[in-house]
Amino acid sequence: MRQSHPGRRALLAGAALLPFAAPGARAALPDRPIRLVLGFPPGSGPDVVGRLLAEALRESWPAGVVVDNKPGAAGAIAAQEVARAAPDGTTLLFGEVGQLAMAPSTYARLPYDPARDFSAVAEVAAIDFAFVLPASLPVADLDSYVTWGKARPQVFMGTFGAGTPGHFGAAMLAAEAGLRAEAVHFRATGDAMTAILGGDVQGMFGTIALVAPHVQAGRLKALAVTGPARAPLLPQVPTMAELGRPSLGFHAWFGLVAPAATPAPVLASLEEGVLRVLAAPPLRARLAETGFRPAGNGRVDFARMMQAETARWAEVVRATGFRAIE
Repeated sequence: MRQSHPGRRALLAGAALLPFAAPGARAALPDRPIRLVLGFPPGSGPDVVGRLLAEALRESWPAGVVVDNKPGAAGAIAAQEVARAAPDGTTLLFGEVGQLAMAPSTYARLPYDPARDFSAVAEVAAIDFAFVLPASLPVADLDSYVTWGKARPQVFMGTFGAGTPGHFGAAMLAAEAGLRAEAVHFRATGDAMTAILGGDVQGMFGTIALVAPHVQAGRLKALAVTGPARAPLLPQVPTMAELGRPSLGFHAWFGLVAPAATPAPVLASLEEGVLRVLAAPPLRARLAETGFRPAGNGRVDFARMMQAETARWAEVVRATGFRAIE
């Protein structure tokens, strides 16, 4: 028998350690279209990011990618469907912070368990919030807003729904600043924006992408952003950390998870495809244009982040005493 050359053996051994080996990765991908299930309606933040990702992945995943909107119950309907799906890589949840980190604390009986029922694939993107108020309000910065609010018997803060990041952001601000605030929850984004623009509520945490055009047009004032750095769409607005309130830093994040029993080779192949398109300029540019921060954490880091975020939001939810209506 012909003996293998030592140099060739070393080369083969090294190749086995290379990440994202294309032939093996492609072989582990499903041979049927991959369905990205979203728990929110078309046009929502998760939908925008999910569709940008799906469009980029169609070249990497030859069998195709389809987006399937299953809105309802704050994303629980979609999450439950994916948790019960066949673990073959053909059905994935494009989830967000509410479904994957907040829901275990906000619902007494959740029809799925994020830690038990899902395997992480990759974090895709994040988006920060800005604290905004009607342009007519006679305040110039966050400190003067707090002073203004304390002089009133009550301040109404709008949210895009109970149990959302904006809701808990408002609760955290009220608690830290000592404001007597009442949350006003809106089911539709348009209704919440109408309320803040009309002065029916006196404050709101809205995503950068949603509120930036109104701030730029002078219809709203933005007093602070919640991200780790100033937002490119609102570069003149300081971060909460800059204002001495680092505990009010938070963001919404989005990522892909698969049913828990999905085989490791399939998860690795899915992860490889997502990280490849997230590293490419076209998708990163599209995400930035719409106000999102590209992420790119792989499955190990994403799983750790979900665990840490679940613990963090559990403390916040406990402090507010909030419990979702089931």
